Amino acid sequence: MSTLLAPMSAPLGEFEVLVLLAVMHLGDHAYPPAVRSEIERRAQRKVARGAVYVTLDRLEAKRLLMSHLASASPGGRPRRNYNVSPKGLRAVRRALAAVESMRLGLELLLDES
Repeated sequence: MSTLLAPMSAPLGEFEVLVLLAVMHLGDHAYPPAVRSEIERRAQRKVARGAVYVTLDRLEAKRLLMSHLASASPGGRPRRNYNVSPKGLRAVRRALAAVESMRLGLELLLDES
């Protein structure tokens, strides 16, 4: 008797993982410019503004992120804030576990200066 396995969702790309992790770090303050700054600060790499917006939209379409409009600051427009969904948290855990599994046994190679 064969057992049907539930289909796995597509694996996340590196930048998608970075965006999800940045949203997690920022908590209630995860809006696009802050996400960009968080990635640049923590990952030490430049990030195009458009790449953040496109990735946030894609992750929300995949239901890995949820968004809502926050109240506008005086004289400003409301901004869209993001939170990682339970499905997104599971996807991040799977992505990090896969990287960790691949890293095991390579300590000598990776620790070389």
